[in-house]
Amino acid sequence: MDTPMMTCLKEHEKGNRRLKKTYTEGRLKTEILKEVIEKSAEAVSAL
Repeated sequence: MDTPMMTCLKEHEKGNRRLKKTYTEGRLKTEILKEVIEKSAEAVSAL
């Protein structure tokens, strides 16, 4: 591969890492919110 292609590949790899991190953080937040909602529902139904 020539230098411009390597540079482009590195940029795409960096972008992919950033997107994967963003996706993972979003999934984690979703799971946390699900747990909070479930616990809230349990607390309300216990009343």
